[in-house]
Amino acid sequence: MPRIITADQTELYVKDWGTGQPVILIHGWPLSADSWDDQALALAEAGYRAIAYDRRGFGRSSQPWRGYDYDTLADDLVAVIEQTGAKDAVLVGFSMGGGEVARYMSRHHGKSIAKAVLVSASLPYRLKTSDNPLGAEQAAFDKTAQALRDDRPKFLAGFFEKFFGMTPQDRPVSDEVLAWARSVAMQASLNSTLGCAKSFTTTDFRPELAAFKVPTLVIHGDDDKIVPIEASSRLTAKGIAQSTLIEYAGAPHGLFATHKERLTKDLLDFLAR
Repeated sequence: MPRIITADQTELYVKDWGTGQPVILIHGWPLSADSWDDQALALAEAGYRAIAYDRRGFGRSSQPWRGYDYDTLADDLVAVIEQTGAKDAVLVGFSMGGGEVARYMSRHHGKSIAKAVLVSASLPYRLKTSDNPLGAEQAAFDKTAQALRDDRPKFLAGFFEKFFGMTPQDRPVSDEVLAWARSVAMQASLNSTLGCAKSFTTTDFRPELAAFKVPTLVIHGDDDKIVPIEASSRLTAKGIAQSTLIEYAGAPHGLFATHKERLTKDLLDFLAR
């Protein structure tokens, strides 16, 4: 089983498919690298090297007690880049994974990165403050944390309904996809699930958007109920000099599944430019 060993000796599970320019896929909360499989397969078949890894505490990676802050997570990404020998790479971050991209660009100065992609990313700042009025209230995040502690399987059932935009009138994914997502989320430790939730809801990335010095594609659904677009990608795109924003009309958060063909095409088109 392929493994990356981080600076603090945490083991990360990595998938490494194909050859060509590396595209490093960073998954969202609370899933694993498997959420990228459709895009990774298409990338490898198109002549790219698709590298996807399970974040510490999730999937098949080890579950240390500490290290769920973005500095450590960005340092984990350094280990992935260095130990896979990825150069001239493209970073693709989904949801929480957008934070790793941003912190890598600022903390590690974008070393070895040619382009970046942010999909349904939780940038630039999720928390509502006096200077961030579009953010969410701390009480809402506290409620989520308590629900995870009280009954994580029950919380995840409702969460993924919103994640994929499921309604009585519209079922963008199958019931089997919902069951898969819940099972993958339960592979993570409760500690890592809570720790990462705290990080992506309280970390202010606004000062770090200027660190993006490469062409950046920003993709977001305009009916995202998990990370509303008006409080996230529309602001992020304004803060990144070389960015292009693509909005998916009526689309929810989990674009890798609900809009996988369009997302794959937009990724490949951006890579080919």
